[in-house]
Amino acid sequence: MDQRTCNESRVIKTSRVFPNDMNNHQTLFGGKLMSLIDDIASISAARHSRRMTVTASTDSVDFLQPITQEDSVCLESYVTYTGRTSMEVFVKVTAENLLTGDRKVAATAFLTFVALDDNGKPVAVPGVAPETDEEKYLHQTAPDRTRIRKERKQHSKDLAAFLTTKKPWE
Repeated sequence: MDQRTCNESRVIKTSRVFPNDMNNHQTLFGGKLMSLIDDIASISAARHSRRMTVTASTDSVDFLQPITQEDSVCLESYVTYTGRTSMEVFVKVTAENLLTGDRKVAATAFLTFVALDDNGKPVAVPGVAPETDEEKYLHQTAPDRTRIRKERKQHSKDLAAFLTTKKPWE
């Protein structure tokens, strides 16, 4: 199958931070940022595969710096690595203080998406051809993240098999 560059799946979205986006610490609510991350990552996955996609996992969202109401929030996503039917998507979140121009990486995230055929079954996706140093680094380090992701998924399956679905009041 062919390969696509990270740039072909790149999506950039910048938004203001409004008062209704804030938590009780007067910083951007984490759930709001997570929603923005999943949204932009899904667009990158669809651009890379040119298929309908589903979120298979949110591997990590690391909140590194607070985002305040003085900031704009810029999300950049692209596919960094693929398996046969899955795609790892990296999201970098940059906060820019609109009054000073200071910029900082406020969060990073890795998500996995699966491409689907017209019947909703997983379908093969193109590989990734990284070009920049950042893209090459993320591509080269992806097999370790993939291994950890598979181990974590197995732990989750083991836990789910142990958990009960009984109602607590029964």
